[in-house]
Amino acid sequence: MKAMILAAGMGTRLGSITDSMPKVLVDINGKNLLQRSVEKCTLSGFDEIIINVHHYADLVEEEAMRLNRLGFSITVSDERDQLLDTGGGLFRARGFFDDSPFLLYNADIITDLDLKALYGHHLLKGGLATLAVRNRPGNRFLLIDRKGILRGWYNKNTGEKILSSHFGEDLTEIAFSGIHIIEPEIFKYMSEGVYSMTAEYLRLAGSRTINTFLHNTGVWFDAGTPERLNEARVYLKNIDLS
Repeated sequence: MKAMILAAGMGTRLGSITDSMPKVLVDINGKNLLQRSVEKCTLSGFDEIIINVHHYADLVEEEAMRLNRLGFSITVSDERDQLLDTGGGLFRARGFFDDSPFLLYNADIITDLDLKALYGHHLLKGGLATLAVRNRPGNRFLLIDRKGILRGWYNKNTGEKILSSHFGEDLTEIAFSGIHIIEPEIFKYMSEGVYSMTAEYLRLAGSRTINTFLHNTGVWFDAGTPERLNEARVYLKNIDLS
């Protein structure tokens, strides 16, 4: 099965840590974020992987080649010219995928989420995509209905709310986990540009089904800030989630 690991981000939330290196090469107890993501995807059956590169792209490509020498299968999608965000980055890499559903995975996520279960849930429910979600603190939330179908988005800090259609009542706030299973059909509705997958899902949710998969148990870290990075290092000191 195929996967894309989003590895091109600037890592600005990590401050000075990413002044001299890309976020995906930040070390957590002997393994960098990219290697942890590649191992997680591969061990779950997503063994053909494409990554996008932008910030310190040469260093990320060197690491991809090292991982390939270890037996992994990694292709690179080049965004040196312009960082395309999650949606534009996925669309640029569209030629890599076949006719089967694929995994989209944020490289700064560390989790024990069962990716096979997520994939199975997607096949069972159908729909254009399935988003892993979790009840956790935050400021930006997806809005879902009782069936777990995406209906909107809400920013608690600004009060901004986006509804995909007339569904505006009895919706639940839930946090997105940065992990998706997507049908390749989605490329029919996408185009070149700089935009996020969240914006794309909200644009499509009024006419297509975007499901969610709840995983409230287990481990989930967004290692995108120094504080969360240190938390992950402490937690994983004696545990290997790969």
